[in-house]
Amino acid sequence: MPVVPTNELCTSEEDLQGQIQAEGPVEAQLLGAEAEDASTPLASFPPVSSSSAAGDAEILLMQALNRMTCELLEFLILKYGTQEPIFQAEMLNTVLRDNQAHFPVVFRKATQYMQLAFGLDMKEVDHREHIYVMVPVLGLTLNEMQRDEQSIPKAGLLVTVLSLILLAGDRISEKKVWGTLSKMGVFSGIEHCIYGEPKELLTQVWVRAGYLQYRQVPYSHPARYEFLWGPRAYAETSKQKVKDYLRKVKGRGPRFFPPRCA
Repeated sequence: MPVVPTNELCTSEEDLQGQIQAEGPVEAQLLGAEAEDASTPLASFPPVSSSSAAGDAEILLMQALNRMTCELLEFLILKYGTQEPIFQAEMLNTVLRDNQAHFPVVFRKATQYMQLAFGLDMKEVDHREHIYVMVPVLGLTLNEMQRDEQSIPKAGLLVTVLSLILLAGDRISEKKVWGTLSKMGVFSGIEHCIYGEPKELLTQVWVRAGYLQYRQVPYSHPARYEFLWGPRAYAETSKQKVKDYLRKVKGRGPRFFPPRCA
């Protein structure tokens, strides 16, 4: 399995500065309010002596946390590829090292990315030793089709499309699907760093797998197409599970989706 280009998930310095100005120093896009949990400054942090210095230090802190989140994401994706259990101690010692006080923030944001972008939940299987495994959200078994050297987890995109279909009343036009996905940096016919060519996934791969139906709208001239849930989606999950999932991730939205590769 190739290493995920986690730099595509990370926010640039300019973006961070814009977010801080628009949303406030702590509620910035990547880190959210959880940044308050980081009670100990990084060892490399400059002292804060003025309001301007405090603002600069806030930006540097966010950049550092963002970098650590990306490093943890790369670690988790590699673990997914080998199907190995994930030990908290290994995350602390391998990724966080001298910045272990920031683990709660970094772990929370990384697991949110895993859930929304990759469609994987972190499940703690040993509460005493803090050992985790990654499982597909909504009970989907999609990852059985992704364990080859050329694939990375793509279930996050499928969950998004299933959710769009449900919210639209059990069917949605292809035009509306691509209009929504474009806000997440996913475009028809354009290669994506995680999802590959998304139109092929939606209209061929997941149709053959039974997760989606892709059909012409009856009596449409010129022809228009729409998406519906496929029989395998009904067999593996339910509308209620999707509604519960949407309630859980409410407020995170497209900002947690990586842009397409440059």
